[in-house]
Amino acid sequence: MSAPDTTPNRALGCPVGRESGPVPLSGARFHTEPEQLYREMRQEHGPVLAVELAGGVPAWLVIGYNELHQVTSDPELFPRDVARWNQWPNIPEDWPLLPMVGRPMPSIYFTAGAEHRRHLRMVEPALEAVDPFGLRRVCEELADRLIDAFCGRGEAELVAEFAEPLPVLALGSVLGVAERDGPEFAWTMKTLCDGGPDAQQAYERFAEQMRNLVAEKKAHRGDDLVSRMMADPASFTDQEYALDLMAIMAAGYLPTADWLGNSVRLMLTDDRFASALGGGRHSIGQAMNEVLWEDTPTQILAGRWAARDTRLGSKVIRAGDMVLLGLAAANADPHVRQHLGEGVDPAHSGNSAHFAFSYGEYRCPFPAQQIAEIIARTGIEVLLDRLPDLDLALPPRNLSRRPSSFLRGMTSLPITFTPVRAVGG
Repeated sequence: MSAPDTTPNRALGCPVGRESGPVPLSGARFHTEPEQLYREMRQEHGPVLAVELAGGVPAWLVIGYNELHQVTSDPELFPRDVARWNQWPNIPEDWPLLPMVGRPMPSIYFTAGAEHRRHLRMVEPALEAVDPFGLRRVCEELADRLIDAFCGRGEAELVAEFAEPLPVLALGSVLGVAERDGPEFAWTMKTLCDGGPDAQQAYERFAEQMRNLVAEKKAHRGDDLVSRMMADPASFTDQEYALDLMAIMAAGYLPTADWLGNSVRLMLTDDRFASALGGGRHSIGQAMNEVLWEDTPTQILAGRWAARDTRLGSKVIRAGDMVLLGLAAANADPHVRQHLGEGVDPAHSGNSAHFAFSYGEYRCPFPAQQIAEIIARTGIEVLLDRLPDLDLALPPRNLSRRPSSFLRGMTSLPITFTPVRAVGG
């Protein structure tokens, strides 16, 4: 293959190779065979490649482990500052991926530098104050209630009846959200993340839900995350609180639900984790760590925006170009596997140097990671304690994935088991 062409395509605002052009960031293979797809991308284009999002919107996708480490370790050169995007004149208001990419706004997720750190100083202590033991008790009670609803049938659809409701209810308890509002929160977040025709409508409804929550907590403080955020002595507007809560809830809900669902799928389809189904809790931790390496819920993360012209890998990145973080592809980079030594697989050795939570200044805050792990792991432990003979109700090849190139979760996970009594009577 000839050397890559880095001549800028001014119509797109992003350099693309003339021989093969940008790679469409869509299609069934992202759901059916992502490992092989990323392998082909790496062989054909290298660790950084030009891609095309829905509507012909250009971006760069970083799939090399070292290159992704370079991007996430340099917040000055690659800030998470969507206002720098050189494509704003070409982005229609109804672009379905806009809720995932974001707009310039005063949120912990869409600000950079000192402004980002100002939000982080308010949000992170509020997350740290969540009692892990109290959260685990809440998750155990919620898991038992959800399982009680189907345990007598001998069959269930695990995603719809357990993996998705548990995180939204658990996070709702952390934020002080009324339990009755959980299903609508779940719908809005799933719909906006899937990037379909209803994504914008779902985003507006999600924003309204969070504005209402802020107003409610301003009137009636409690022992919850929102009230603790408002107790911070720094000055934040109601809009900033609402936007930060949207970031917390959206980043916490579906990735946690998919972490739970993907882990159970692994346990049901991989003989190495059969012991987890017999109560071997060490295997649950192994399975969950392997999912973060091999089947991470967040496959692609938007994004970073180049502060100036630079080179990354063999490509020329122009100021204002969007850089997408290929978390799943970087985890599978053969170079990182070779670096660990012959025959050593980080996913199986307990190594946690994956990019599942990103890295650097804009990584997922550690207390948020801990909250996600408590919810997912508690749900799995209660499920396997209650229903130890779980089995898939259909062949693994027939399982379906979420319709998103950014997120990788199950749309359904039908299971069978021996019916048992409800613990709640």
